[in-house]
Amino acid sequence: MNQVANNISRRNVLRGLGVSMALPFLESVAPKFLLAANSLPTPPQRMAFIFVPNGVDLANWTPQTKGYGYELPKILKPLAQLQDDLLVISGLTHDKGRANGDGPGDHARSASVFLTGAQPRKTAGANIRSGVSVDQAAAQSAGHLTRLRSLELGCEPGRSAGNCDSGYSCAYSSSVSWSSESSPVGKETNPRSVFERLFSNGKQQETDKNKLRRDALKKSILDFIGEDAKRLQTQLGQNDKRKLEEYLTGVREIERQIERVESEPFHSVDIDYPAPKGTPKDYGEHIRLMCDMMVLGFQTDTTRIATCMFADAGSNRSYRHLDIPNGHHELSHHRGDAERLSKISKINQFHVAQLAYFLKRLKSTPDGEGNLLDNSMICFGSGLSDGDRHNNENLPVILAGHAGGSLDSGRHLRVTAETPMCNLFMSMLDRFETPVEFIGDSTGLLPGLKI
Repeated sequence: MNQVANNISRRNVLRGLGVSMALPFLESVAPKFLLAANSLPTPPQRMAFIFVPNGVDLANWTPQTKGYGYELPKILKPLAQLQDDLLVISGLTHDKGRANGDGPGDHARSASVFLTGAQPRKTAGANIRSGVSVDQAAAQSAGHLTRLRSLELGCEPGRSAGNCDSGYSCAYSSSVSWSSESSPVGKETNPRSVFERLFSNGKQQETDKNKLRRDALKKSILDFIGEDAKRLQTQLGQNDKRKLEEYLTGVREIERQIERVESEPFHSVDIDYPAPKGTPKDYGEHIRLMCDMMVLGFQTDTTRIATCMFADAGSNRSYRHLDIPNGHHELSHHRGDAERLSKISKINQFHVAQLAYFLKRLKSTPDGEGNLLDNSMICFGSGLSDGDRHNNENLPVILAGHAGGSLDSGRHLRVTAETPMCNLFMSMLDRFETPVEFIGDSTGLLPGLKI
């Protein structure tokens, strides 16, 4: 990455016992050489990848026309206010999600291939193998520029061992991020743990002690950096004072939300295992809290790379808040039944509504002369297209954001059939200034992202 882009990572940090709170870029206290005429730092690029399981109802997902001015189909309606910030991409394929001689296990393959494009070894033992995922390829090249190389989140804890799908290890179903062929990166599903990690000073023992102290004294994380914040305020202009105040207020609101969730009685949710303490009862709230964590990570330049699994591959969670008591996986085997397809559409639309929340949060967060969404690439999709057919071609994919102006958004882009989804990843890495020779089965860059 160029030197100017690197310089923006020199953020101000507020410190307290066990706390290290990076701040948004504040012009008032930026290094003077950055404030020379026309040399304000260029905001860095960020990338996030969001996985949803079991495919979609393609008839209500796919726009009918190509290019600009397309009508959003039913499932994508929650994105209406963000249509100019989206590329809906049709036609991408994950060939290595297909059996290719390995028999059943499509759901496990759909997650393991989602960001790797690599054929997973069919095993329920410890000898798992996939490939390096696109997020980790970026982290290996650019992760040193931020305190956290990457952030891996999810809303179902899953299992890391055992047989979860027709002879495939549970590690395949519960992971989309792989740092090497044999190393899936564990995801964090507890909002409090993510919050503490974002604002830790990196010394785990001191951070844990400080959290216990805050809990005992019923104090906020902001109480521990209060003196540092007051000192900084005296150096800021009016715009930066307002920016700092809004940021700290936002952090406190998220902290209060986490505290409220932690005060709720222990509960189970409609998945195959109990929810850890501190997991919101409301599934939508859980997703939105994880989205808030990604926004905080990007806003403070604590990380530039994130993944989030809204649910694990093959998830059979029920959606009672949508009046859908059936399990999601069960419903995905719809066999063309209109009632089941209608329920699948409602679930798909719910997931898209959470994406809309995340994108709106990014768009409302200033970044340089624009906002975080202007300088991000958010890839949302599933490793299956139709959950009934378990097919891996014509995948449902959205690329949101503008990548610093290098994407022509607001379109429905239809690519040639059997185009590897990894070609999209190659193009994202190219814009992230971390090009690699290949990802999975990539054959080159994806044309059409910039007209």
